[in-house]
Amino acid sequence: MTTEPKYTEEQLEAGRLMFARSWEFVTSVAEMRQLPPLGPLEIAFAGRSNVGKSSLINALTGKKALARTSNTPGRTQMLNFFIAMDSPIGIVDMPGYGYAEAPKGMVDAWTTLIFKYLRGRSTLRRVFCLIDSRHGLKKNDIEAMDILDKAAVPYQVVLTKADKIKPGQLEKVKEDTVRLLAKRPAAHPEILATSSEKGWGLDELRAEIHSLG
Repeated sequence: MTTEPKYTEEQLEAGRLMFARSWEFVTSVAEMRQLPPLGPLEIAFAGRSNVGKSSLINALTGKKALARTSNTPGRTQMLNFFIAMDSPIGIVDMPGYGYAEAPKGMVDAWTTLIFKYLRGRSTLRRVFCLIDSRHGLKKNDIEAMDILDKAAVPYQVVLTKADKIKPGQLEKVKEDTVRLLAKRPAAHPEILATSSEKGWGLDELRAEIHSLG
């Protein structure tokens, strides 16, 4: 059996209202010294290049061009910060990983930046690890989760592009993912399935994010 969170109407409405605010891009960061001052709590989105991070952020906030999207994997090479007025939580779009064509030195720099951010950002509440429903957990996803476990940062898996596979296949991906997460110390036991294109699971994800504030 998969474990999926259940939300009340009040929780869903609170999440909707938080993301109905006017969200804005704040800054992009390539080095730790460039990090913005500590402010509200932060949640971060991590995932393989082309997993749909930018599309999900745009869908959550209702702003089609808030986070840049591209058909070229690896375009997001920095930590990108977003905030809304009076929101208790800010959003961080992390660099996509697993982009094989990026130079090794660049990949190493990304990894170093991410780990330092994870270890050193006291306001970071949770990382949402985005996994493509069509592919499930891959080797570089596992490696990213190893980093999160080592950094002792709580993380939760969000399946993307759930509209691209059949319901039975989606259920199997959920079950396989829950099983693989069971022994990971920093992993949240519940997963969410989403589709930015169809709007599936967005209300639940908004409610989950709101609950962290």
